[in-house]
Amino acid sequence: MSRDPHREARDLLGAYALDLLDDAERASATAHLDGCDECRRELDFIAPAASALALADPERVTAQPAPPPDLGDRVLSTIRAERPARRNGTRMLVAACAAALLVGVGAGVAGGYAAFAPDPEPQEHVAATVHDDRVDAEALLVPHTWGVEIRLTGEGFGAGETYRATLFDESGGAHPAGEFIGVGENPMVCNLNSSLLREDAAGFEITDESGDPVVTSSF
Repeated sequence: MSRDPHREARDLLGAYALDLLDDAERASATAHLDGCDECRRELDFIAPAASALALADPERVTAQPAPPPDLGDRVLSTIRAERPARRNGTRMLVAACAAALLVGVGAGVAGGYAAFAPDPEPQEHVAATVHDDRVDAEALLVPHTWGVEIRLTGEGFGAGETYRATLFDESGGAHPAGEFIGVGENPMVCNLNSSLLREDAAGFEITDESGDPVVTSSF
């Protein structure tokens, strides 16, 4: 398949914004950005996040915030000191303190999740056979607990034409995996999903509006 300069440039944008590319990679990315409004807009979008990283303290990334140890005692002391006529105000104070505690716990949970986030789903390159001379395509298979995802990258699918994706199991049974609209010569990426589990999946097929196969694959 021909290389997709947009996809290659997007893969480098994060490192470009952080100034982590070597000279050859930076020259290649700069040359693409000079002639691509879409990639420049994406760089402009992520650049503020890259700048903000300089303010982050690596020593505190996984720190889990906690409320002051004496907060509970101070809340109870305030409640006891309140007169009966101010009970409504006291209830509001208790509610506010409870909200503060929940915020602290929530931030701690979020920090813990960031520190122990699961690894990305594995991806398999699968062979793609193209049956239409206008089309150039390749595919990745991503196994999930709920089924199979096919990430189809290609160009040359007829602009405005509807294409249908189908996965097949070992016995030849068909399982719908969604539809997409072609965009002509422009590169495109489609995420096609099916509830068919990876161990049962044997291949997929992309057909055009006439039902003729355009891209097929056997796993």
